[in-house]
Amino acid sequence: MYTVSRPVRSLSALIISAAMLAALAGCKPKEPKPVPAPEAASPVNAEAKSAAEQIAADYLREQITKISSDEFEGRAPATPGDVKARQYIADQLQQIGFAPGGSDGSYQQAFDVVGITAQMPKQWSFKKGGKTVSFKWWDQYIAGSGVQSEKGSVKNAEVVFVGYGIQAPEFGWDDFKGQDLKGKVLLMLNNDPDWDAQLFGGDTRLYYGRWSYKYESAARQGAAGAIIIHTTPSAGYPFQVVQSSWSGEQVELPATGEPRIQVKGWLTEDASRELATLAGQDLDQLMQSAKSKDFKPVSLGVTTSFDFKNKLNRSSTANVYGVLKGSDPQLSNEYVIYTAHHDHLGVGEPDANGDKIFNGAMDNASGVAQVLAIGKAFKALPQPPKRSIMLLLVAAEEQGLLGSQYYAQHPTVAPGKIAANINIDGGNIFGRAKDIVFVGKGKSTIDDYVNAIATMQGRVVTPDQFPDRGFFYRSDQFNFAKIGVPALYLDTGTDFIGKPAGWGKEQHAEYEEKHYHQQSDQISDSWNYDGMIEDAQLLFYVGNNVANAAEADLPKWLPGDEFEAARKASQEQLTTKVE
Repeated sequence: MYTVSRPVRSLSALIISAAMLAALAGCKPKEPKPVPAPEAASPVNAEAKSAAEQIAADYLREQITKISSDEFEGRAPATPGDVKARQYIADQLQQIGFAPGGSDGSYQQAFDVVGITAQMPKQWSFKKGGKTVSFKWWDQYIAGSGVQSEKGSVKNAEVVFVGYGIQAPEFGWDDFKGQDLKGKVLLMLNNDPDWDAQLFGGDTRLYYGRWSYKYESAARQGAAGAIIIHTTPSAGYPFQVVQSSWSGEQVELPATGEPRIQVKGWLTEDASRELATLAGQDLDQLMQSAKSKDFKPVSLGVTTSFDFKNKLNRSSTANVYGVLKGSDPQLSNEYVIYTAHHDHLGVGEPDANGDKIFNGAMDNASGVAQVLAIGKAFKALPQPPKRSIMLLLVAAEEQGLLGSQYYAQHPTVAPGKIAANINIDGGNIFGRAKDIVFVGKGKSTIDDYVNAIATMQGRVVTPDQFPDRGFFYRSDQFNFAKIGVPALYLDTGTDFIGKPAGWGKEQHAEYEEKHYHQQSDQISDSWNYDGMIEDAQLLFYVGNNVANAAEADLPKWLPGDEFEAARKASQEQLTTKVE
């Protein structure tokens, strides 16, 4: 090893040097502590958090108990119970400090409806050659009137299988292929094509898959009637929901000359198979043939005649609304509108316990209660948000979203001035959840508002857990979306704190099977309001943030969304009026 010679130091020098090194070591500067990253700004200020405390279990329980009580007789439109419920809700709006929503100083936006109670035959018969099959009312078939007249009839009409009954040019899809279907009865599948993610949204049901579209589509063909083949997977609910929803009085907006069919029918899957067999067809093969753009209608060689009488009841119901005027002079003519439907199914056939009243506690007394509680929170703010807030409790949702449809057709606020619609249809009665389900996630930038609040709450936002059921098109936000308003609809989560995996979905399934649209949808001591409170607070925060947002940050439909064109049209109308 190569070394360099060094002079030898004295012992005392070494001792002194060691002492100096020790001293210097003690004076060595400490490593600087890492500077913590600044915390992200909270999407909610202290004032909003304080105001949100108005959303409390006692108030929610009190309102749900009252609105779902037997006193209001199930709140069917245009009934004495409906009148009482509407007045009660109007009184609550006044009590929490919201001004009347109508320019005439009224809390109610009245509109006419036509109630139709169809007296359907006990059997619906179909013939081919010398053979006949007949299906029993209630057990095998359910039907409603498609006309607002005292009588309806189908005379010796040919039955034609038309697949999904869809015309969708944007997907290159036409189930009718130009065939003349005037006067025919169209047998069609529920849902829309769902096997290809690039076609009709894959397993996400679009409006093409809704029963209302099916009947409208048949009417546009000049058909005499339409029959939807019911299966629980394709409908998203069991046949008992069809039975309870389509029996008794059906309420509609007055006809205005639009195409109509005589009869709107449903057949159980077993009955549909029997009908196909009469025609010499196999139902599974027919259904498989419909899964192609090349499908053409199939005449079954079966005919049917069908006569019924209607009892007509022309009356009126009303949306109930209140307004909190915004604090900004320029922006107060823009609105965030909260909606929930106040109606339910009224009084019907008694269940096994002899109960005739469909109280609708979850559906949707809970939604009305949450909207009222959110209104209390807005009133508790030191000053209102910049934009105005409307609480709109709509009528006749169960009859086909009629109240929100009427409001969309006769808005008190120009659609281009509605910053967002936030709809509540039901409530979380199972406890706090780690997640919140966003029906319609990925359609607009309102996602960003929801994500920010959910993150603050320590929760995750998940997309629709049942996309095949078309929930976005089954509640009142749909009518706002159709006029271009960015709309928000959340559903109860499925991952519950302190509960095992799968428990949440089990609760959802049990409610749907045993209580949805049944007399048993009643308030219970077992309800846990913690999750309902957290969900309502989230919606309050989102609405408050939208109401205070800069113009550039307002919710927008994402490019290419089905409702983007309607929003652009509503904005152009505002520009035209200004010019």
